[in-house]
Parts: sequence; C-alpha cells; structure tokens
Amino acid sequence: MERLFIIVLVLSAFVATSCHRSKPQATKRYHFTGRVISIDNQAQSASIDGDLIQGFMEPMVMSYKIKPVSMLRQLSPGDSISADVVVVEHDPRDENADSDYWLENVKVTGHAAQPPANGPKAFHMPAPGEEVPDFAFTDQDGKHISLHQFHGKTLMVTFVYTRCPFPDFCPRMSSNFGEIYKQLGSNASLAETQLLSVSFDPEHDTPKVLRNYGFSVAHTHDAALFRRWQFGAPKVADLPQIADFFALTVKPEGGLITHSLSTAVIGPDGKIVKWYHGGDWQVSDLIKDAGEQRAMSDER
Repeated sequence: MERLFIIVLVLSAFVATSCHRSKPQATKRYHFTGRVISIDNQAQSASIDGDLIQGFMEPMVMSYKIKPVSMLRQLSPGDSISADVVVVEHDPRDENADSDYWLENVKVTGHAAQPPANGPKAFHMPAPGEEVPDFAFTDQDGKHISLHQFHGKTLMVTFVYTRCPFPDFCPRMSSNFGEIYKQLGSNASLAETQLLSVSFDPEHDTPKVLRNYGFSVAHTHDAALFRRWQFGAPKVADLPQIADFFALTVKPEGGLITHSLSTAVIGPDGKIVKWYHGGDWQVSDLIKDAGEQRAMSDER
C-alpha cells in the first residue's frame, strides 16, 4: 500500500510539472501601421517606422519578422503598410521561455515615390569594402577622436543614446558590446580589436554622461576600460552625415528619440567589413568578423 502511494505521488508530481511546462504562452495582437525603411531578406525581416500602438508601444523604428516570409517580396522601402503585430509573452515561471513578436496580415496601403538608386537622396547602406569617412567625435574624457586613428586595428562601432528606455534597442547593443569587451583580453580573434559606442544624442550625452554610462554598461569603474572601448558623440551639425552613412534613422519625439539600430565592423584599412542593420546580430557574429580580419592580417 505504501509503495502504491509513492507511485501515485510521483505520477501526480510528473503530471503537475508537465502541465506547468506545457502551459501556452500568452499571445496578444495589436493593429499596426508604419512605413518600410529597409528589407533584410536574409533575416526575413523589415525595418519599419511604426506608428503609436495605443496602450502598448510608442512610435519607433524597429526590425520586425514578416510572416509569411513570401510577403517580403511585395514590400519596398517607402511603402506604407498596415498589419497585425503578434506578441508572444513568455510565462514568467519558465526561465527557458523567450518572448517573440512578428507582423502578419501585412497589407501595402500606399507607395512612396522612390528617388533614383543613385540619386542624391538615395538610401545609403554601408557595403563591404567601402571606405569610411574620417568622422570625428568627443570621447568620454572630453578628447577629440576620429575614425582614422583606429586604422591598423579592427573597429566595432554601434550607435546608442544613453537615455534609451527600450531593452531591445540601445541597452541590448551595449550589453552585447559588454560581452565582447569581456573577451578582448582572452580571445585571440579580438587581439587587435577596439570598440566604439557613438551617441546620436550629443546635446544630452556629454563626456561626463558617456563616461558614467560606459562604467555602467561595462560593470566596472576601472578607467582602463576606455583603452579598448570608447564612447563618443559627434557635433550636432555632423550627426546627419554620420547617420546617412551608417543608415541610421534618428527622429527626436517628445523627449525620446525614435531610431533604428546600426552596427558596423571596420577593418584595419578603414573600410567596411560587415554592416548589421537592426539588433538581430549575435556577439559571435562580430567576433567571427574580427577573427577573419585577424587571419587576413596574419597572412600578409
């Protein structure tokens, strides 16, 4: 009898655990409108300047997966769209579950007249082998720096602003750079690599603010941090040119900045190695890019 009780108890625990694990994640749907900025067929996504979703999300530029993927072929930069944004929220009791979101039922509601591909207002996307202009910044120590001073090293650049409240945007980029920073001293692929986080909010992100932000995202107060990872901001007048080159969308709205994400790997020769639009890249992607540059340098 006692043995039977134990078996029943074990089976009950198993059923309870199974029920907990199989509990469906909460799914919410919202009506969505916006304008297509760019298409990323490889990532099966599009960068879209979304409008306000009442009670859920402020207007902002984000990268969205498109379902079904075949719909991507019908989209072009400049298109106005309507869609359903589907948000799957993870069960907080399940540490292995991830939230997810995508667009479906996408409909093109309008087409914007597109300038010629080589016209003066053509949307520029950094291409491998393209030389990067010598953009200048003021760093966290109040010193003037420029991109040319990083020649001879592999430079990883990402764009943030320190007040960004959205975890999947600037905080995520800084967290990823923080993971790379931790490996700078131990990973041979990163032996000649520098990190640069550039703020597109120069009026607020002063050297002092950038310095404190750097300590915060790197989880250290050791000033040696800035030998390999620097933080800088351009002059306000230089920001449009920098944003245009790196395909960065910046739009101040109500005290916040609606923006896209842009991260680039620049080779020792000062030319683009890889450019990542959006935030779907992984730390391993950038480390791989740096490793390939390292291998090429060793062969020369």
